[in-house]
This record gives sequence, C-alpha cells and structure tokens, in this order.
Amino acid sequence: MTIEHIQNVSIATKANVFFDGKCVSHAIVMPNGEKKSVGVVLPSHLTFNTAAPEIMECVAGACEYKLAGSDAWQHSGPGDKFSINADSSFEIKVAESYHYICHFG
Repeated sequence: MTIEHIQNVSIATKANVFFDGKCVSHAIVMPNGEKKSVGVVLPSHLTFNTAAPEIMECVAGACEYKLAGSDAWQHSGPGDKFSINADSSFEIKVAESYHYICHFG
C-alpha cells in the first residue's frame, strides 16, 4: 500500500534542489521528531551519496536502482522500498518520474 498523505508534520517550504533540478524534495519532521523527505526524481541517471541510513519508498512512478558494490539493477515501483547503508551510495535511473518518501535512519 502506498502512502498518499502524511498528517500532522512540520514541512520545510524551501525545496532541496539537486542535480540541476532533476531531483526536488522537501524536508518533513514527524510529530515524534523523525525526519523524512518527500520528492520527485525526473528522467535521469544519477548517483546519490548517503550520510545516514536511508529507506527509499516509491509512492508513484518507477525507477531502476543499483546499490554501491552491486552489479545488479533492481526495479522499484509504487509500494516498493529499498534500503541504503550509511556512508554509501546508489545509482538511480528514471524514465518518466519517481515520486518518493525518504526515511532517514
């Protein structure tokens, strides 16, 4: 089941814009202090670096991703999640658009 609404959160109104606008997100803070971001990756092939562990959750669209140290590309569509270790990276290929929630751990 995909998440369509997140209630009772604090949201940063200024967007985080990465890769010349190919990825745009907004930081949100849950009532319990947990931090997340919601955003979209537009058609592109990008590499993201992580400082903290992350879980990427697809809410619409799709992508192909490859975790650091792996040769295998995997598919992620609505309702799918994938985890990335801290101090790591992942490649993402998007053909149309990939709408996501990033859960920071």
